Amino acid sequence: MSLKIKTGQILEMILDNLFKNLIYEPVSVLGLLVFYFLLINIPISLGAVFKKKASFTVRLITILTNLLITLQLIFRWSISGHFPVSNLYESLYFLTWGITLGQLLIEREYQSPIIPSIAIPIELFTVAFACFVLPDDLKLSSNLVPALRSSWLVMHVSVVMLSYAALIIGSLLSISVLFINKNNPLQIRSSSTGIGGFKVSNNYPLNDLVEPIEFSHSEELDTLSYRSILLGFVLLTLGLISGAVWANEAWGTWWSWDPKETWAFISWLFYAAYLHMRISKGWQGRKPALLASSGFLVVLVCYLGVNFLGIGLHSYGWIFG
Repeated sequence: MSLKIKTGQILEMILDNLFKNLIYEPVSVLGLLVFYFLLINIPISLGAVFKKKASFTVRLITILTNLLITLQLIFRWSISGHFPVSNLYESLYFLTWGITLGQLLIEREYQSPIIPSIAIPIELFTVAFACFVLPDDLKLSSNLVPALRSSWLVMHVSVVMLSYAALIIGSLLSISVLFINKNNPLQIRSSSTGIGGFKVSNNYPLNDLVEPIEFSHSEELDTLSYRSILLGFVLLTLGLISGAVWANEAWGTWWSWDPKETWAFISWLFYAAYLHMRISKGWQGRKPALLASSGFLVVLVCYLGVNFLGIGLHSYGWIFG
């Protein structure tokens, strides 16, 4: 009896402390809750892979995670008075929000346990980095530097961050393509417009096209990867254009070959080459997936690596330097 009372008292104290912290420090508490939700979701998603069946629990926890991040960003916006993407801590959570949203949208198109199993570890790593690696002073909200006090902040940064999320998801899906049904040939079936159409080739007689075409798991994932990368490429293009306009207003120059700008342009060229080879050259097999997979490192360097240098006009979130 006494053990039950002590357990109840401990649980009551934990909930009481959580409630108090949620009132006084909602951003950090919600950030930690996101981490624990993702930590719980990983083993469940891996179990779903072994069962070869999509899990409703994984999807539900992902929805709750996305809602928690949404609340966190709203609280941060309310407290700071500006859109919450001004430093590395805020942008990491915004990126995670974009990846979880992309994961949910892709699962609507194709319910496979593979999708959350590759997305959730990246989400967990991103949140863990924000919670436990970043110094405390970089987690705090601060006044915007003069160059960031512009209406272009929402347009440019949010679009670029969403492009990173879409490109990361596309690259992760391409990595899975390399390992699923690897002994079977991969037929590229996505049309040049990215709507999942079927490419007519000489290997498929006209009579066969009338019948429904069965897609393998790798072909489905390859199509979703292509769509995600195409969307990310369009968003990155808009981000570069809006960034150039904003730079002209803030610094009087459209392009300054800042390290961040340079790597964003390198990322754009990389995925432009992927889309060109995919559409114009008619690449088949797993060569496009191999190229898209390496794009994950390109985005990683563009988003995090350049910030760590602590140089240039975009070094607001740097740690070392």
